[in-house]
This record gives sequence, structure tokens and C-alpha cells, in this order.
Amino acid sequence: MTIFDELKARGLLAQLTDEEEIKELINAGKATFYIGFDPTADSLHVGHFMALCLMKRLQMAGNKPIALIGGGTGMIGDPSGRTDMRQMMTEETIAHNCECFKKQMSKFIDFSDGKALMVNNADWLKKLNYIELLREVGAHFSVNRMLTAECYKQRIERGHSFLEFNYMIMQSYDFYMLYKEYGCNMQFGGDDQWSNMLGGTELIRRKLGKDAYAMTITLLLNSEGKKMGKTQSGAVWLDPDKTSPYDFYQYWRNVSDADVLKCLRMLTFLPLEQIDEMDKWEGSQLNRAKEILAYELTSLVHGEDEAKKAETAAKSLFGGGAAGGSVPTTEISREEYGDGMQIIELLEKCKLIPSRGEGRRLVQQGGVKVAEQKVGAIDFVVSPDLFKDDTILIQKGKKTFHMVKLV
Repeated sequence: MTIFDELKARGLLAQLTDEEEIKELINAGKATFYIGFDPTADSLHVGHFMALCLMKRLQMAGNKPIALIGGGTGMIGDPSGRTDMRQMMTEETIAHNCECFKKQMSKFIDFSDGKALMVNNADWLKKLNYIELLREVGAHFSVNRMLTAECYKQRIERGHSFLEFNYMIMQSYDFYMLYKEYGCNMQFGGDDQWSNMLGGTELIRRKLGKDAYAMTITLLLNSEGKKMGKTQSGAVWLDPDKTSPYDFYQYWRNVSDADVLKCLRMLTFLPLEQIDEMDKWEGSQLNRAKEILAYELTSLVHGEDEAKKAETAAKSLFGGGAAGGSVPTTEISREEYGDGMQIIELLEKCKLIPSRGEGRRLVQQGGVKVAEQKVGAIDFVVSPDLFKDDTILIQKGKKTFHMVKLV
């Protein structure tokens, strides 16, 4: 099976321009392609997972990835899939986030010896002056056509700032510059980016001639992939200081039955034949498929040792045994803990709730357990007497576990 056929079989490709040329380039390992990442936080999250895995797959087949960090576009904000305008960030914050991204991306992509590049679009966008942008780039775009793009239609009644309206032009210019400076002949992006990507392809061909070789592909369900990064308690980050390896493992262990095979195909590097066999699995066997998914992805992001620790801790918890060391733990001094803490205060201390109001609602709905016993009152005090060997386990809902340790 060729790499192009594998990408299709795994459900990763949706819309393409110039399919035969794309297939030929990818299979021959001659594609230099880019995917863009806006540095809106200091960590990537699981919504970026599909793009990172795709870059890794294509690099393994001999193609060259370019990770484009949106240091310039990040100062404007992408309206795609949004009903509001992103908050602007300082240049210092953007630079810090870019550095964090490169460290995390290096776990997926080999940047050594020119095998891949990381480029910041601030390098060219910040140099553009207004007249040059209007004359050299803006003249190639129809406002009427831009207004038909889904990303703008969604907000047409509420209106767009002129700032955001330039995003398509800036993203298109990115592809043009990458093509000129680095020989980038292909771009990938989510299905919500299709209009912006086509704009880049058209800009290259208009400025450099119809024979200019630039192509676009969108990732199937990538907008759904972005939603993967959000849970009721916030984002699931790739940074272990933001989301522990155990919580990361548990996130994937708890995907729905309907999504587990799809995630295995799209996000893991297991052979398709092995995943196809799992299509026959039912009932409790699907739990094993989820464990495989969680282990593979935790190993990919955090390493095999952390994946094993998370797996052991999860099996121990759900098997009724003593919890392993990988369960997220909050240490509290005995002096601070005193004669005990009310459950709401303890949940807040462990960062299990975004607010005390949410904590009260959770307790009142029976969503909190301490030492495997359901908490029935918001003024319940977790006394030191309830601890065993200076530790106690708190459970939020069905899926979130947290250890408290007195030191």
C-alpha cells in the first residue's frame, strides 16, 4: 500500500486539488508541505494531534514537513470556525509560545539535517508595508468571493473587523512565500481552512504563472479533531505540566465506542490490518481497544515509560487496588491541612473545579467521591482520619481521579 493509499484508508484526506499530481509527489517522497499552527497558547493540545501525526507519517515516507508558526497571523486572529474575535497577544507571548511548540513538535518530527523546517510567518509579514500588501497581494482577491467563504459567512450578521478580514490574504501570502523561499509545493489544513488554502494556491499561480506547482489538501474531520482538545474541564494539553500523562491516558481511554476505531486509524501508527481486526470486537473488547489507543498515544507524546505507568495506575484504580504513582497528586503540608478541609476547598486546591460554584453543583449532583464514598453535602469536611498512609483518593464524575497526599 502506498502512503497516499494509506492516508485515504485511514480516513485522513477529504478535498484535494490536482489529485494525481499530489499522489505522485507524496508516494515518491518529493512533497515539501506545510501545516500552520497559531501560537495561541504555550502548549499544543490534542486538537493538533491529527496534524502532527500526518506530518510524521509523510516524513517517514521521505517527504519534507514545514511547521509554520503563525507569529504574524497570531497577532491578528483567525476567524475560521469562530463567532468572536480572538484576543490579541503581545509579541513576547507569541515568541514564548513558539519556542514551546518547537519542543513539543520535536517528539513527532525530525528537524535534524534539514529533514524538516520550522518557520515563523512573522519573518515576512512584519516586513510588509501597507501599500505593498495592497498592491502585491490584495489586488488578487475578490471581496465578493471572500464573503462566500464559510468562515466569514458564519459571522456576517455580527460583522467582521477589518483586522480579521485580512486573515485570508495573510494566510495565502504565507503559502506564496513558502513556495518561493523553500520550494513548498503542498499545503495541508483542516476542512474549515479550505477557502484560505485555495486562496494561497491561486495567489501563487496568478503571481508566478499558471504552471506554478502548488497544491492543497484538507484533512478529513480536522475540525472535529480540534474539538478533541476540549473537555468539560478545559483543554487536554500535550505539556505534561498542564495535563499529566495519566490524565492524558485517561482522556483517550474514555473515548466513545463509536470513535475508538476512527481514532486508532487516524492517530496511531498501528498497522491497518491490526485495526481492521478490531472492527469485529464488541462489548468489553472495545474497552481493550480503548486501552490500546490510550497507551499508543501516551507513548507517542510522553514516552513508553510514562505510558506504562499510566496504564498500570489506571488498571489498579479500576481494579480496586492501590493507586499507582502516575495518578495526578496534590501534596499538602500537615500544617496547612490542619484538622481537615471542606470538600469544596479541597477540590479547588486540587484544581478539579474551575470555581466554587461549579464545585457545589458537582457535589449536589452526587458527582464527587472521597475514599470511594459519595460526598452528600457541600460542607463535608475531609478530615485527616480518612487518609490511609497519608493519602486519599478523590473521584470527580466517573472518569477523573486525583490523589491528595499529606507531607
